[in-house]
Amino acid sequence: MNSKPEIRSFFDETTYTITHLVSDPATGQAAVIDPVLDYDHRSGAISHVSADHVLAAAEESGLEIVWILETHAHADHLSAAPHLKSRTGAQVGIGEHIRDVQRIFAPIFNLDDISGDGREFDRLFADGESFPLGRLQVEVLHTPGHTPACVSYRIGDAVFVGDTIFMPDYGTARTDFPGGSATTLYRSIQRLLSLPDDTRLFLCHDYKAPGREHYAWETTVADERAHNLHLRSGEQDFVAMREKRDATLPAPALLLPSIQVNIRAGRLPEPEDNGTRYLKIPLTP
Repeated sequence: MNSKPEIRSFFDETTYTITHLVSDPATGQAAVIDPVLDYDHRSGAISHVSADHVLAAAEESGLEIVWILETHAHADHLSAAPHLKSRTGAQVGIGEHIRDVQRIFAPIFNLDDISGDGREFDRLFADGESFPLGRLQVEVLHTPGHTPACVSYRIGDAVFVGDTIFMPDYGTARTDFPGGSATTLYRSIQRLLSLPDDTRLFLCHDYKAPGREHYAWETTVADERAHNLHLRSGEQDFVAMREKRDATLPAPALLLPSIQVNIRAGRLPEPEDNGTRYLKIPLTP
């Protein structure tokens, strides 16, 4: 992999999500990774303040956004990919196993407008595939476990890992969503930790572990390997810990609205005959 990309990160404290603006210093071409749509669950109000901050930063730096990259179909925030695409013309990409996630969740919401083949996105990436970002190359690593469709993007000396792993003092991602697997997650993490020690890992979330006063989203392979509190023993112990812990976790607050939007590549449902868009909340007995 070649040279270091320039990286600017934007933290959304409402959802604890980090959006990364990644650019090639030589050409100014840029990618936005995991953009956040501002959504108020209490009122249903949406806005593009967070995404517009990213656009403004790109404009100030003279960057051309050519890619909008999702690490997976998020369950904790709605994607702002369509807004960024409308402003920049950039392509929206995600791992090819989004098809699996669409097929899992479309029946849960009784959605008849989901393709099941991923056509809602401009580009579906296979494991090991690479594509250019200016003079840099982006390598796609399939890192499932949190969801079947999770991918990490390796750009120069940096890897954008989505929800696969957190800061060493916080641990690893939950695996109890449909299609998730603690065993698969462990093996995906080991794949990431086989990269060179000084590889920088950029996270999609931080929840500020107890005792830490600041949010953080950059670590290294060496730090994760040496200090991640969930990775102090082997696969069997990790799986037992992860499954026991996951059984106690509540559903994310934005799970239901997020999934049905994000499997549409961030597009909102079409307006109904009164001109209003609606999200569905399936009820369970």
